[in-house]
Amino acid sequence: MASADPSQDQFEQPQIYLISPPSFELDVFPEQLARVLDAAEVACVRLDLVSRDEDVLLRSADALRTVTDSRDIALVISDHQILAERLGLDGVHLSDSSRSVRAARKALGPDSIVGCHCGSSRHDGMSAGEAGADYVCFGPVGLSGLGDGAVAEPDLFQWWSEMIEVPIVAEGGLTTELVRSLTPITDFFGVGDELWTSEDPVAALRALQNAMA
Repeated sequence: MASADPSQDQFEQPQIYLISPPSFELDVFPEQLARVLDAAEVACVRLDLVSRDEDVLLRSADALRTVTDSRDIALVISDHQILAERLGLDGVHLSDSSRSVRAARKALGPDSIVGCHCGSSRHDGMSAGEAGADYVCFGPVGLSGLGDGAVAEPDLFQWWSEMIEVPIVAEGGLTTELVRSLTPITDFFGVGDELWTSEDPVAALRALQNAMA
């Protein structure tokens, strides 16, 4: 497994945690991902497809794993614990707050990455950490018309960074201004649409990295 993953807070500056687009072309995106990974230091990649078609998920995971394994970067998959086991991926990212963390940890073992999205809920984050999550993700941190409109406020990250040892990921609606303000109080930035919807994903990532400095 890659030495850098969202369960290891190795540097003072937050690390980049890449999130795949919700759908992509297999003959296009892996090459695009490779260019981004070669241009910047990345801790982990998350396969985050909306599709529930097993064949699509298997082929996508295989394609991305070829890219990440050759660069010694961890690859996790959203929610599909069984596929993570079958394919030998580095772990799973759970999107149902803390409810599945304990079961995933038991199934995948102590060496796999188990992460958890907890929206803007401090309680869910603490429950996930107590259940064995390697990291907790809060977001969106930027305004969004999706979901219930709840935003993970900077105060949540400030409190967590002072009180809780479990690493945290800030994701969703990131801007250079938000990255600049959250850099002192988060361990990872989960970056996805901010890159893939731009004309130049490498340049978009560099702009966010510059904001960390």
